[in-house]
Amino acid sequence: MDQERDRVAGLVRVMNDPGAPAMDRFLACRDLTEEGEAAGFEAVIRAAGDPEGTPWYDFSIDRKFSVDSTFSQLALAVDVSHYEVEEKGTAALREQAFRALVRLADTQYFEDRLGEMIDSATVRAALGEIKEAIGRGVRALAAGEKQRFDLATQLVDLACAVAPVDGPTSVELAMSVLRVSSSARTLEHAVIIVYRAEGPEIREFGEYLTTVGNERVRTEVREAFEGSQ
Repeated sequence: MDQERDRVAGLVRVMNDPGAPAMDRFLACRDLTEEGEAAGFEAVIRAAGDPEGTPWYDFSIDRKFSVDSTFSQLALAVDVSHYEVEEKGTAALREQAFRALVRLADTQYFEDRLGEMIDSATVRAALGEIKEAIGRGVRALAAGEKQRFDLATQLVDLACAVAPVDGPTSVELAMSVLRVSSSARTLEHAVIIVYRAEGPEIREFGEYLTTVGNERVRTEVREAFEGSQ
């Protein structure tokens, strides 16, 4: 136990050391977060409050869009931490970290991960932040602002996370995106809602996707409908 405390304390020192290499500070934060440590979650929350001011920002660059991918990795670390938080009493901090990351969904890239990682309980708690982030992103897309990554698909992914909790709201959020940006990739991701929820709104949404989507979208919607019968 003492050895574990010393190891955690060492990681915290590295993470907070302004003289340490950015890579080492980031890896320390990621490790602490994965292990459900309060210091890790608190660092994620601070980083989300000032993304580009984070010491390790741009340390890791996504190959597809050539943008920072550290928040994607931190989101994965928060997800993995669910194995540890009950024992360490940090479940509330984990939720706060996820909510802080959700608030970045319209400005920072999450490599298609954020919507897949948020559990139903956290979605319920973060529904306000999800709606606000999608709203901001939709306004940016509608205004024609230049995007550094595929924002429309990332916003739809976030709407998909809502589907198991509130299907109609999930459809409403996804449609707000698709009305301003509906690439083939975005439409393909939107089909996830049809898999995750049921009801008249979901069927209507699926039928809409078949009218505007490609053959792949139509096939996946058909399979989703068949699976729900």
